[in-house]
Amino acid sequence: MKFAKVVFWVAGIWGLVVITPLYFMFDLIGKNDPPAITHPGFYYGFVGCALAWQIAFLIIGANPVRLRPMMIPSVVEKFTFGMAVVVLVMQGRTNQRDLVLRGRI
Repeated sequence: MKFAKVVFWVAGIWGLVVITPLYFMFDLIGKNDPPAITHPGFYYGFVGCALAWQIAFLIIGANPVRLRPMMIPSVVEKFTFGMAVVVLVMQGRTNQRDLVLRGRI
């Protein structure tokens, strides 16, 4: 379970570092990657939900044996976003640079 502990702690911390700044980048995203976001409720709802899952990863990392069943939806949460980006790039609906793990501030 040490492996699970490390993986979930790293995933949670990385997610907090990457997702928290999105609260302050609403207008910048529209400028750097047009068109502008037209539904701020969906945007901030996504950010809040994603942030909540990062906290869940940290909680799972604190006690992976007790919270083992929560690992399944946690993995689904991480992979569905990644798969969605891959599909969108293959369809030409988003830029290939979205596949790279880097910030665009």
